[in-house]
Amino acid sequence: MQKSAETFQIPLAAAEAYEATFVPALFGELARHLVDFTGVAPGRSVLDVACGTGIVARTVADRLNGGGRVVGLDLNEAMLTVARRVRPEIEWRQGDAGNLPFATGSFDAVLCQMALMFFPDRGQSLGEMRRVVASGGIVAIMVPGRLQSQPAYRPFIEVVARHAGPDALSLMSAYWVCGDLAELTALIEAAGLRVDRAQTSMGRVRFGSADQFVTTEVESTPLIERISADTYERIREDGREVLRPFTAPAGGIEAPLEVHIVTARPR
Repeated sequence: MQKSAETFQIPLAAAEAYEATFVPALFGELARHLVDFTGVAPGRSVLDVACGTGIVARTVADRLNGGGRVVGLDLNEAMLTVARRVRPEIEWRQGDAGNLPFATGSFDAVLCQMALMFFPDRGQSLGEMRRVVASGGIVAIMVPGRLQSQPAYRPFIEVVARHAGPDALSLMSAYWVCGDLAELTALIEAAGLRVDRAQTSMGRVRFGSADQFVTTEVESTPLIERISADTYERIREDGREVLRPFTAPAGGIEAPLEVHIVTARPR
């Protein structure tokens, strides 16, 4: 599967919720893992594609410590509003991953964390990443694994689908469409890149409670605007039950999440 119709445009309140909850619960840890795996070093120029509120760009900027260039790009202006507020010194650009507003060979590294699955034409976007990375540079992609490989998210999404219907299932299923590693590497290779390394690992999504898990998953996505209050409450109630096996000793939720990281270089 190479294309997706879901644009994931969200209001400012959802972007704020994303930064306040998803980043500390998961994306901060994954950003460090991605930057470590990619080997970003001072003096380099780095592009964070589909940066959201900017956690990867911020992690890179901290690693470069002023000794390079960092650019975060996102199509969603609400995400960029939050990114600019949190780290105003970083260069934030509004733009489309399928038509990157940069010259050929502009960056030593192009990173994309947990976003490729949302692009309308993933092959086109990967081709654009290939175009803007310098000769000898690196492109790094991180995506979730298949839904079948997600012990916590699979039953939770079944709850969402049961109460919110097929449209919600289509929306939530968009997260996992790049989860087949063989298909992902083939797509990257087809974009004119040579796969260098690939790794599958199990991360942890940490929330203070099952209710916080449900709130974050619903309110940080367009799903919140597509369901009624009654539907939301039913999702919350059943969500508590399916998440119970992932309760940590202190009472919070630690949900496993399989992710793939692939690095590739221009042919």
